[in-house]
Amino acid sequence: QVQLVESGGGLVQPGGSLRLSCAASGFTFSIYAMSWYRQAPGKERELVATIGNTDSRTNYADSMKGRITISRDKAKNTVYLQMNNLKPEDTAVYYCSVVWRGLRYWGQGTQVTVSS
Repeated sequence: QVQLVESGGGLVQPGGSLRLSCAASGFTFSIYAMSWYRQAPGKERELVATIGNTDSRTNYADSMKGRITISRDKAKNTVYLQMNNLKPEDTAVYYCSVVWRGLRYWGQGTQVTVSS
């Protein structure tokens, strides 16, 4: 079955950086687009970044554009989200996601807290 396991979250000061990882299994990772979402307390889950399958084309949410980079390592079946210059409003649970056979799958999420 599809499994997505995120890691790399934590507490960071404003202006700091984090790199999130998502280890994927249960499907052919190399041929599916992968996405990162986030959900802050009391808010809806929102798309943060997507990376394509064959050409690894990327798309970013305007709120984080210029501060994040999504990448993938097909040999490790892992997708990453590098986040720089973090702000308190980036505090949220970050989720890895894939649409496989018409269904969207989610990881368990990793908490990112930006606070001094």
